Amino acid sequence: MFVGHLSVALAAKKVEPRLPLPALVTAAFALDMLWPIFLLAGLETVRVDPGNTPFTPFDFVSYPWSHSLVMVLGWGTLAGWIAARVGTPRMGLVIATLVVSHWLLDVVSHRPDMPLWPDGPRLGLGLWYSIPLTIAVEGAMLAAGLAIYVRAAPARDRTGAVALWSLVAVVTTIWLSGPFSPPPPTEQVIGITGLAGGALFTGWSWWVQKHRQ
Repeated sequence: MFVGHLSVALAAKKVEPRLPLPALVTAAFALDMLWPIFLLAGLETVRVDPGNTPFTPFDFVSYPWSHSLVMVLGWGTLAGWIAARVGTPRMGLVIATLVVSHWLLDVVSHRPDMPLWPDGPRLGLGLWYSIPLTIAVEGAMLAAGLAIYVRAAPARDRTGAVALWSLVAVVTTIWLSGPFSPPPPTEQVIGITGLAGGALFTGWSWWVQKHRQ
């Protein structure tokens, strides 16, 4: 999933309004922010394989440290503990839940390549095998997440609206163009692009946060 993770982050603002949007976005995308680091370090492996599924050309050969359920529970516990120490136990619970939600949503979208533990059995329901179904499911999630967020955090000024809807436009464009764009040439490019994308969207969400209640 891609916009599905963003939709969960947006909806979580209503659950805990005191959490800033960048924290929610970072938690929801945490696994995909860790993955490029492990990829570039040679600890995880992805292969560019056009046609692997209709929606993505990636064959996720091995990603035990960022995307196995056991490790995800550990990352979620760590992130939740930090949030609870900085804020409140409720904030910690929301952050931990967002981290773990990433794995659950990925199980829905991926083919069976999501490990339960490093080198363990793999799960995946394969939503990505259907482009129309992927767009319908994630699009509905994004619409619901946005509807919840704009009520939970109204814009303080015009910039608040511009920042949010431009973020949504960019994310949606990247998401919808994915199946029809040339795949990245190498694993290293995938890792660098992933790091840059994570930094961009986290920074953009700070801009949104500054201009909304």
